[in-house]
Amino acid sequence: GYGCSDHYYESDTLLHSFQVLEKLLDSPATQDIICDVGMPVLHRNVRYNCRVIFLNKKILLIRPKISLANAGNYRELRWFTPWSKARHVEEYFLPRIIQEVTGQETVPFGDAVLATKDTCLGAEICEELWAPNSPHIEMGLDGVEIFTNSSGSHHVLRKAHARVDLVNSATAKNGGIYILANQKGCDGDRLYYDGCAMISMNGETVAQGSQFSLDDVEVLVATLDLEDVQSYRAEISSRNFAASKVNPYPRVKVNFALSCPDDVAVPTCMPIQWRHHSPEEEISLGPACWLWDYLRRSKQAGFLLPLSGGIDSSATACIVYSMCHQVCLAVKNGNADVLADARRIVNDETYIPEDPQEFCKRVFTTCYMASENSSQDTCNRAKLLAEQIGSYHINLNIDAAVKAVVGIFNVVTGRTPRFSVYGGSSRESLALQNVQARIRMVLAYLFAQLSLWARGMPGGLLVLGSANVDESLRGYLTKYDCSSADINPIGGISKTDLKNFIQYCIENFQLTALRSIMSAPPTAELEPLVDGQVAQTDEADMGMTYAELSVYGKLRKIAKAGPYSMFCKLINMWKEICTPREVASKVKHFFRMYSVNRHKMTTLTPSYHAENYSPDDNRFDLRPFLYNSSWSWQFRCIDKQVDAL
Repeated sequence: GYGCSDHYYESDTLLHSFQVLEKLLDSPATQDIICDVGMPVLHRNVRYNCRVIFLNKKILLIRPKISLANAGNYRELRWFTPWSKARHVEEYFLPRIIQEVTGQETVPFGDAVLATKDTCLGAEICEELWAPNSPHIEMGLDGVEIFTNSSGSHHVLRKAHARVDLVNSATAKNGGIYILANQKGCDGDRLYYDGCAMISMNGETVAQGSQFSLDDVEVLVATLDLEDVQSYRAEISSRNFAASKVNPYPRVKVNFALSCPDDVAVPTCMPIQWRHHSPEEEISLGPACWLWDYLRRSKQAGFLLPLSGGIDSSATACIVYSMCHQVCLAVKNGNADVLADARRIVNDETYIPEDPQEFCKRVFTTCYMASENSSQDTCNRAKLLAEQIGSYHINLNIDAAVKAVVGIFNVVTGRTPRFSVYGGSSRESLALQNVQARIRMVLAYLFAQLSLWARGMPGGLLVLGSANVDESLRGYLTKYDCSSADINPIGGISKTDLKNFIQYCIENFQLTALRSIMSAPPTAELEPLVDGQVAQTDEADMGMTYAELSVYGKLRKIAKAGPYSMFCKLINMWKEICTPREVASKVKHFFRMYSVNRHKMTTLTPSYHAENYSPDDNRFDLRPFLYNSSWSWQFRCIDKQVDAL
């Protein structure tokens, strides 16, 4: 796991890792099993990310990681050093607490493989599978038949197949058995590690673990025939020619067999077809499991969500409802840990969550915060959705608080700001919108802390945010409004994907209230109504569509495009719908808005990471937050190209 982060610098982390290793070595559960356990190890005053491989109270090998994950969400080079001595082994002096259990003073440390009586095993670690020169290539050529990989790979929408394809292609080209274990759950930050443990042989999956579940531990087993690996390899002449020239690995001899002499009648596992979730299922399950982990570990009594009746807050409510479904399903399937957590959260030692709506009523509070600018339509939509998912719903009006705040300003300055429709300037109008938005945030936290107290119940609630990834990128949100919360399950998900998810919820959860929410244009409802109807819409306010924002986001982050590169790509992508001059105008407007609002990313609520174009400033998308927003050089380059075209 990567979750210790800068705690890896602490000697305590190393000490406690060895203490846990001592327990594992000494446990009857590990006897007669070759165990491959991950932990940090300090060797000659250098910290390595290692596999410790042991059998029957003896450490066989400590294998340090060769390729470190140092992109996107990962900063492994900050804490660890890669092992750069290929096929080299040194002596590692064990700490005394381990020596007392194993009776060993030193053990092999380095790039080696294990030779048992009947086969050869090699270990890969996480990122090494993704590297262009993965160790399994050379190990396989040198006769390693079983590869283990213990991984800390996080969920990204539509990514699971990439991991499966990498494992299967590893054994398709070179033959062999590949065992991938992956972390599962929230490890204390924005990432959700999505399991998908698997066993592959000769290019085909033979066992598949779940991608999303509330089970802390999942065990995958398969019975396979080593002769199938040997016969598969025997007919690949190009592989065998390369194998004849390979530089051999040091082998640690292990007096142990993985097979039995009389196993002819033992049935072996057959290949299976991998079942992938749709993106809508991934949104329904991944953030729901992440929310459950966060709720049970934070020891709070539930969630509070400002529910506006729009797509984003409704999608967030549906994810909480999906979490309630997962909890009821886990309890039905006999998960005692989930049951114990649910009882503690609702403060009832005899409680059994059986109905998702009933459980939702206990752990989820929704709140519609009306103002004079709110329409009756959004109020009704929020109320109906709350009824269908079962949440405890509050209706309140913020006008008195808004008037009080504006009144203080009037007392101090003698001036009263007005909306632009009443003759006010854009500055006045924006300030009045921001006051409403920020008062909603203050009230959300007040009700999160005290609404259970007012109902005579113990505990407090976690406040959920519901700004999507596209709005964050554009900065279309008020700093310290309801986008400011404890956590945000949809902050890494695009508006397009959220709309598809809403449609999925209509069909799978029978939430008919979502139909009218889907058909309504997205609106902030912060400006005055016109004849009782909403006049303000998000896309008109932003000066761009959500579909365009997704394109800008992917080009900016994934394609590493600055303003000029983005313009060059879009004149081809959009040549059927826009002239080069129109493309230039759109690109400039996006980069102006992005740079003016980038400071908002520094205070962005921690969000579930689901997209590789997330603008999260914490550790994924490291950029300045004070820009020259005129982009004078870049925009001049665009203008020259427009003139030339």
